[in-house]
Amino acid sequence: MELILKYFKDLNETQITQFEALELLYKDWNLKINVVSRKDIDELYLRHVLHSLGIAKVIKFTAGTRIMDVGTGGGFPGIPLAILFPKCTFHLVDSISKKIKVVDEVVEGLGLTNVTTSHSRVEDINEQYDFIVSRAVASMPTFVRWIKGKVAKKSQNKLKNGILYLKGGDLDEELQSYTTVTIYNLSEYYGEAFFETKKVVHLPLKFKVYS
Repeated sequence: MELILKYFKDLNETQITQFEALELLYKDWNLKINVVSRKDIDELYLRHVLHSLGIAKVIKFTAGTRIMDVGTGGGFPGIPLAILFPKCTFHLVDSISKKIKVVDEVVEGLGLTNVTTSHSRVEDINEQYDFIVSRAVASMPTFVRWIKGKVAKKSQNKLKNGILYLKGGDLDEELQSYTTVTIYNLSEYYGEAFFETKKVVHLPLKFKVYS
């Protein structure tokens, strides 16, 4: 929890309480339904919570922003972002029902009112969002196909509407066909060794046609 306070100093009491509650909630639910690896659960704040909040280092979502988290797994990056941006709405989607069950229980345990969930494939979601976030569930070309038509036309944030993707490693080949992509190195925001190769990828998407 000290890690979160180190990098996010303006949290209110409710947010601090919710971030503090994450560890017990996830450790409790992970004993029943394994959604976070045993190695990672002891480093929940570093590997999952702070990593998820890397998106908040490159954009401060304006009130009313609609965000979908695709392949949310145990609720990352959606739940930490929903705590940080209570005036935005988050739709967390995963095709594995047991993962959504855990997400629902964590959301309820935190008292989050700005989160909805769907046990669904993203292709079957017929809504539009300002941003679609995810933690490396597929290669970018595949991911872009999955979310075709799901990005709203009108932007209300400093970054244009599109994808915000948490990824690591060498992305040159994967992203070579996307001329508008911007890569933010999380090592510029966080000092821990875990983030040396971690990145946030912003790919703005036009409303009409994209490959």
